[in-house]
Amino acid sequence: MRSLTPAVGLFWGLLLALWGPGYALAQTPHNLMPVPAEMRWGKGRLSLKTPLKLQVDKTADSAVEAAARRSLLRLQGPGQSATGPLLQIRYGRVGVPEKFEEERYSLRVTPMGVTIDAPTSLGVLRALATLEQLAYTEKRQRYLPEVDIQDQPRFAWRGLLIDVARHFMPVPVIKRNIDGMAAVKLNVLHWHLTDDQGFRVESKVLPRLHQVGGADGYYTQEEVRDVLAYAAARGIRVLPEFDVPSHATSWIAAYPRLASNDSIYGVYRSFRTSNIAIDPTRETTYTLLDSLLTEMTALFPDPYFHIGGDENDGRQWRRSPRISAFMRERGMVKADGKTVDKHKLQTYFNRRVLAMLQKRNKIMVGWDEILGPDLPKEIIIQSWRGKKWLDDAVKQGHPALLSDGYYLDLNYTAASHYLPDPLPANTTLTPAQQKLVLGGEVAMWAEFADSVILDSRIWPRAAAVAERLWSPQATTQDVADMYRRLGAISTFLETVGLRHRRAPELLLAQMAGTSNVAPLRTLAAVIEPVKEYKRHFQGMVYTPQTPLNRLVDAAPAESVVARRFAVLVDSVVGTGAVKPPRPAVSLRQLAALRAQLLQWQANDQRLQLLLVLNPALREYGPLSTQLASVATLLLERLNQLQSHQAPSAAWLAAARTTLTAAQAPAGQAELAIIPAARKLVGLP
Repeated sequence: MRSLTPAVGLFWGLLLALWGPGYALAQTPHNLMPVPAEMRWGKGRLSLKTPLKLQVDKTADSAVEAAARRSLLRLQGPGQSATGPLLQIRYGRVGVPEKFEEERYSLRVTPMGVTIDAPTSLGVLRALATLEQLAYTEKRQRYLPEVDIQDQPRFAWRGLLIDVARHFMPVPVIKRNIDGMAAVKLNVLHWHLTDDQGFRVESKVLPRLHQVGGADGYYTQEEVRDVLAYAAARGIRVLPEFDVPSHATSWIAAYPRLASNDSIYGVYRSFRTSNIAIDPTRETTYTLLDSLLTEMTALFPDPYFHIGGDENDGRQWRRSPRISAFMRERGMVKADGKTVDKHKLQTYFNRRVLAMLQKRNKIMVGWDEILGPDLPKEIIIQSWRGKKWLDDAVKQGHPALLSDGYYLDLNYTAASHYLPDPLPANTTLTPAQQKLVLGGEVAMWAEFADSVILDSRIWPRAAAVAERLWSPQATTQDVADMYRRLGAISTFLETVGLRHRRAPELLLAQMAGTSNVAPLRTLAAVIEPVKEYKRHFQGMVYTPQTPLNRLVDAAPAESVVARRFAVLVDSVVGTGAVKPPRPAVSLRQLAALRAQLLQWQANDQRLQLLLVLNPALREYGPLSTQLASVATLLLERLNQLQSHQAPSAAWLAAARTTLTAAQAPAGQAELAIIPAARKLVGLP
């Protein structure tokens, strides 16, 4: 283990003292995520010093025993026992995820052993995920606390979208994220396989699709089957998405006859919206689609099939005299009787594609742009532009999914993803309409995530959404407790193979070279990528070939250090008016803050040599300097608080200037401590 500097050691030591026994007693005695529906805790414990002995009722599902052995390996290592306590597993039948069969289970841990009971094998898989999270280590001894858990999901559809079109993600990356999904009870992998920037599946019928669109990476059909089997063994469905009619430039590059105009396109090398769409008026378009869908619906056995349908503004259709004439001939015009209506043409296209899918016993899924009064009710609507679209969809009789609020690529906090709810307590939907809300999906679009840093952009924040979709609404409103458990689940997820912590650390080591990485790590820990889509507009043009190996890529999407700093600031601001003798907790808080600020103040000087040696890091020099300036300012503020001195108007004006300057991004990253700094200073 690397040794801590004195200031850092003091900071964390005081923080642990501040959040020590009293804090733990105020919280629920577990780190489970998602939190189960019902828990009754006993006083005993089951030691894992003697390995558990697996006993599984003989059934037709080999996935159960394999999953149990994986769980035991992570719980207690490779040891086996013929005489140890039993892990007894009983279930009624093999569960079929595609039919939304029961995932309910009961899990009982006593000092004598572990019992899992479930109606289906799916429930057993979810129980094993809970069992792994129950383990504690105390004085190098592993044990399970005594507990009786009754659990079931709130929503049947709990998905994770992974975009492999903008950056190709090799099979091992997909598999380890499937393991992460299973650990937090997500059950649908939404595999976004095609877009303007790539077509990622081998097509034996239309081989130019992957030869052109997948020149920088695609999955063979054998690899697809391997992923499908891997997911199925973990109780996870795979929903393929082939995005049409827009987001299909890679298709047109391979087969130009799909184009809506006479232009010749290559695979799109930008992340801006292309506004290029395939031609929905030619019969040759549907002939090609029919051939492709025949092949792909056979490859992907899930009964659901996603056709995209998003972000088509219709400009190519409106600008084509031939396509405009097609629309007018068929009454695809707006209320004025003259203006062509691209939405009506897309509905026509959707109906044609729907017929192809229904012929192959598939249920169509599409993004909320396809919603309209003429859309067949059996199509599932995925809402990403706002909760309104989910409500509108179910009011029109469509099953629906929520993704609005769950876009991880926007770099929002876990709390901001935790609070949105497909069915909030104040919903105005009728009971019948509520039944059409299937659940939701967390989305990871990959403009700024390649195979190296993908994990760090998904985890651990996706676990917060997983809890929202699994756990009872009434017991998942405490954001502070969510964060407490999120820290534990982040550590746990490393044990299942995710690299959300290791990969950024390796990037930092590469940037530091032979220099001491600690100062760079200190800066990286308190910066975050700029939010939303601002990274597109801050002086750098990104393409799928742009290396994602800068400090902004190693920085966390949500800074844990900044969040903990904000918690300390809240505690100090809340006790800042207390006069001597100050409570011990206040002194600890102030001391912890001072230790952290001293480290930040000194870090800029420590980092300067590395900035000189590595020109690629120099763009982050302003953030390092601003961090030191903010730390100096806040140390002055701590002195004022401790001496009960009110800040002067001149000091506040200077503080405002310093903090405003420190808000400026550099290298598409920004300091994450500024909101807490403003609060400590007393500025809005």
